[in-house]
Amino acid sequence: MASRKRRLVGDSSEQDGLQPSCKKPGKRHVAALILARGGSKGIPLKNIKMLAGVPLLGWVLRAAVDSDMFDSIWVSTDHDDIEKVAKAWNAKVHRRSPEVSKDSSTSLETIQEFVKLNPEVDVICNIQATAPCLHPYHVKEALEMITQQGFDSVFSVVRRHQFRWQEVKKGSGEFTKPLNLDPVNRPRRQDWDGELCENGSFYFTTRDLIVNQGLLQGGKLCYYEMLPEYSVDIDVDIDWPVAEQRVLRYGYFGRDIPEVVRLMFCKVSGCLTEGRIFLSLSGEEMVSINTRDTMGIRMLQEEEVEVVLLTSIEDPVAQALADKLAKRTGCKVLQVGMEPMDALNPMVEQRKLNWKDVAYMGTDKPDVKCLNLAGLSAVPGDAPVVAINAAKYTCHSIGGKGAMREFAEHILLQKQKAKSQISQDRIDRSSF
Repeated sequence: MASRKRRLVGDSSEQDGLQPSCKKPGKRHVAALILARGGSKGIPLKNIKMLAGVPLLGWVLRAAVDSDMFDSIWVSTDHDDIEKVAKAWNAKVHRRSPEVSKDSSTSLETIQEFVKLNPEVDVICNIQATAPCLHPYHVKEALEMITQQGFDSVFSVVRRHQFRWQEVKKGSGEFTKPLNLDPVNRPRRQDWDGELCENGSFYFTTRDLIVNQGLLQGGKLCYYEMLPEYSVDIDVDIDWPVAEQRVLRYGYFGRDIPEVVRLMFCKVSGCLTEGRIFLSLSGEEMVSINTRDTMGIRMLQEEEVEVVLLTSIEDPVAQALADKLAKRTGCKVLQVGMEPMDALNPMVEQRKLNWKDVAYMGTDKPDVKCLNLAGLSAVPGDAPVVAINAAKYTCHSIGGKGAMREFAEHILLQKQKAKSQISQDRIDRSSF
């Protein structure tokens, strides 16, 4: 895509044809702030609802952390559950007051409260939790426009090619009029640059603008253009499945996504079973397994991923099931204790792999270390919070109901993305 030069908005230097003077970065404290009120009307607790296996809030927190541009990263909330998720993603929490937690409260009021309580902050980046396709380089390049080019505020936009028409009330007798085109000379899309619209991903602002002028956008003002595929906004339920597909294709999955998963460990109890034991009339204990999950195992094996089933010596029923699965699928079965890592490390080292080459599916607190360390990790949808917070992916399906198949598809999707080396197209900014 051809580069388009950014322009100043609402500043006298634009009229004079002057570029803003460059400033040295200095030692200003730059803070990222995500506003995540608990009282979302469109989608209840939207900010922590799972999107493609990750809490919505987690997508932007991951991008903010990996940008390495912020001195502090905060989540502003009034809700206990959102606070727990924020801390699990290593963010600080600004517990907002009731005065700025109302339905009528504005973002500016909340940010002003945050700035007053944190006098060390000089530059604030208000990142919207509803922008899950944000990447580290987006905020990095936008912040450099403040620290290196001397702008006071920078906000994200997307280019739209949509013809707009004036709204007319029914029964008024009025006729609509075009707002941004001449119907006589209606342009082709390729002949029209389109219009820049805020996409709501982020707003960088200096402390002075917020405290002394009461503005999020002002002073030497500039926009940062993002491509349409990264411009996702979620407001109502109908947006969710669209956003989920978009984030799987264009979302940021972190620095340590493995190129190819070669080894997968899967707990039998709770992942391949639903946690229930059935008793026959004769007192025999039985468990069931979903055929979708066995198909998931075979899908991985066909892609040369070794699958190892993990059981506990204290769970003979799961052990018996694993032995039968081993015969049907060719999987290795390994007994582990309360610290699975002790038994798994030798196997990883024996195969000359790193943990980033490993996928792990667990269900509870003993699995936390492995979930954190593995390149890809997942838990069923009914796993306890301690495991969900440690996993990189949370399945929609519960244990024994297709969770293994879902995670297998996720692993293969990441493998496909790595193999095809999908390029993250960027706007050429060399002339900005």
